[in-house]
Amino acid sequence: MTQRPEHVLVVGAGMVGLSAAWFLQAEGVRVTVVDRAGVAAGSSWGNAGWLAPALTHPLPDPAILAGGIKAMLRSSSPVYVPLTANPRLLRFLLDLARHCTAAKWRTAMTVFAEANRQALDAFDEIAAGGLAEPTLPAEPFLAAFASEVDRQALLDEFGHVRELGVDTKAELLDRGAMHALVPALGDAVTCGVRLRDQRFINPGRFVNALADAVRSRGAEIRTDVDVRDITESAEGVRLEVADRAPMRADAVVIATGTWLGALARDVGVKTIVQAGRGYSFTVQPEHMPVAPMYFPAQRVACTPLGDGLRVAGMMEFRKPGAPLDPRRIAAIIDAAKPMLTGVDWSARTDEWVGSRPCTADGLPLVGRTRSSRVFVSGGHGMWGIALGPLSGKLLAAQVARGETPSLLSSFDPLR
Repeated sequence: MTQRPEHVLVVGAGMVGLSAAWFLQAEGVRVTVVDRAGVAAGSSWGNAGWLAPALTHPLPDPAILAGGIKAMLRSSSPVYVPLTANPRLLRFLLDLARHCTAAKWRTAMTVFAEANRQALDAFDEIAAGGLAEPTLPAEPFLAAFASEVDRQALLDEFGHVRELGVDTKAELLDRGAMHALVPALGDAVTCGVRLRDQRFINPGRFVNALADAVRSRGAEIRTDVDVRDITESAEGVRLEVADRAPMRADAVVIATGTWLGALARDVGVKTIVQAGRGYSFTVQPEHMPVAPMYFPAQRVACTPLGDGLRVAGMMEFRKPGAPLDPRRIAAIIDAAKPMLTGVDWSARTDEWVGSRPCTADGLPLVGRTRSSRVFVSGGHGMWGIALGPLSGKLLAAQVARGETPSLLSSFDPLR
């Protein structure tokens, strides 16, 4: 494709796909969005909703391997790998382990540092366009710890990030200050860190508002559309759809999360996109926090959404379609229970599991494929909500104007 596309099909109606659609519209491109389920039907719904550059770091980390492989085989482990003979999963895990070195983390974190500098601006651009659902200031955003040893691990990570030129605004708090700010904290919390300049959203509401905005700007969003194949010709692209007539456009963006590889493999995207399944549920504390909290040692995130507190955690590497495993929910409860008080854990609601699309090097896959008419945006791991709008902005510039910013080069889906 040598000329600007007039009409682009976006496959995927989560945060990543809808952000691409919104920014393509800003470039003057007509957009149609399709999804096999619905708006925010996947991992865009049940996540913690954090827009937290201070904590948006690459998945491959030496800390993952610090506890040993045996620990990751326990069902209670926050990073859980079931025993498997699946060769695709084994290849992914071996590649992930290869990237869990200090040197490779620094390389990936250098890219994340630049993405984090730009990420909130992309949200502000969408907000300036009249989005009905706001981003919210995360104040006070606390990371809570049972010991100063646990806290030091996070401070050391901030120190490594500082070496890359990023100074994380954080304040050390003692037990009294932590409990005064958030009465819902449990007796086990002895110290913490207060993070500044972070935000959060209600992810389900935000993504649905983004869909409404895309519609109001002239796009059609079609659900129950199961795209089976993409072919191209001199005239454009053709999407083969199950039980429906084919769809045509000048170009296509594949933003199907964990399932990205099924459509993108034939256009040169060979990177495995593995489901890193996260779990969440909602509880009603006696004292409702007003902002997110994080328990880093337990890898549990808490966010006040609506009239409840969403509690989220786990990184479970298994097939995306596997049913919710109650043992994962129980493990999150066991980890969080000493850190929170006034919670009836048996009265939880909205139990959920969703598949985060993870890459072994921790970097998203965003940009042009081997075909000049086929683009992808995915592989964001835990950070599809936080980095989705930025990815959409970068991708739209490439699709509409042929530009490839340096950050987009780091996300090259053909790497």
